[in-house]
Amino acid sequence: MEIIMAKVYAFLTEGFELVEALAVVDVLRRASIEVVTVSIMDKKNVLSAQKVEVVADTMFADNDYKDADVLFLPGGPGTKGLEAHAGLAHTLKMHYAAGKKLAAICAAPSVFGHLGFLEGKKATCFPGFENELKGAQFVQERVVWDGNIVTSRGMGTAIDLGLSLVGTLVSDKIAGMLAHSIQYK
Repeated sequence: MEIIMAKVYAFLTEGFELVEALAVVDVLRRASIEVVTVSIMDKKNVLSAQKVEVVADTMFADNDYKDADVLFLPGGPGTKGLEAHAGLAHTLKMHYAAGKKLAAICAAPSVFGHLGFLEGKKATCFPGFENELKGAQFVQERVVWDGNIVTSRGMGTAIDLGLSLVGTLVSDKIAGMLAHSIQYK
């Protein structure tokens, strides 16, 4: 597999959806994309919504994120914690202003909606969060790209999101090969 120099930061907080986060991380790492899991808590050990403790690679304050190709937000009850983190909001705004890619799944696209990133864009989310996609045209698809933002619906679409990111960051050919190798399609 060709080595592509792409870097993704995945942000974790108490109550994040385990499969949404780690399925995407797994797929990206299988494609040789560097993924850094980041705790926005005051400790590296982060408890998922399913009560599984995950040790993040790094702490939020230990990075400047200028080398990021994608900033990724998993969903779940932890979405409120992601949105409440002032440093993360600032980082997302800077990344968005620079025209870099943003990814979110489940409830987390609401963070982009509240920050005004979805105005005039197509987006998707977990059912019930459609009104939180401020200014967006809701699309009931598994993964939706519009410009530099990709959104996805939930746990059942996490592999789709990961493969879509691989297709964009590496190539559709590699994404297809990866899907076949994991028995996805």
